[in-house]
This record gives sequence, structure tokens and C-alpha cells, in this order.
Amino acid sequence: MSTDADLDRVFKALANPVRRAICDALKLRPLTTGQLALCFPQLDRCTVMQHLSSLERAGLVVPVRKGRERFNHLDAMPIQAIHERWIGPHAASAAAGLSRLKQELESGPERTAAKDRQPAA
Repeated sequence: MSTDADLDRVFKALANPVRRAICDALKLRPLTTGQLALCFPQLDRCTVMQHLSSLERAGLVVPVRKGRERFNHLDAMPIQAIHERWIGPHAASAAAGLSRLKQELESGPERTAAKDRQPAA
């Protein structure tokens, strides 16, 4: 991710539940546009193509033409970049806090009670 505009496109693309569902459908394997349209019977093919276009602009879907078919591949790198920038650091601090809590709980009530009886320094 090079710019804030790139990140804005990713967030905007993922804000729509249909586009998130398209990404979910592409997690296992690339699908043609026709196969994706069949996954969303409530939408017409043109609407699915518009959603795919938004995902392409965000860099989340990479189309590859093979003959007359267009296979849509999920590119999770923009999501990974978001994870590294925002989620990863927060998850690390949360995990550290849980680790400290676990150590306190495993130390037993005797140690915790002894700590409470000690005068403050």
C-alpha cells in the first residue's frame, strides 16, 4: 500500500457486504465472472461486474483472461497491509496483556495475597 488513497479504496471496497461475499467466494479458488454471478442469484450479472470493478480498483481482485473466460483471483495483499498497519500492533498488545493476566492467575492466590499485604514502596 503506497498511499492513503489506496487504503481508502480498499476500505471502501470492503465496506460493502456483497463485495466481502465476493472476496469470500474467491478465497478457495479463482472463479469466472459467470460462476460468481451464479453465487449471487439476487443480483444480475452486470451488478456483479460492477462490484468486481470496485474490487479490482482496490487491488483485491486480479482478473486473468484465458481464452473467452475471465478468471477472478483474490489478492489478499491489501488486506495484509491493513492488518500489519492497524490490527497487528493492537493484537500484540492485547496478547501481552492476556499473557500477564494468565501469569498472575497461575501464580496462585497465595502470591497475589502476599503482594496485597506488602507496603507500597
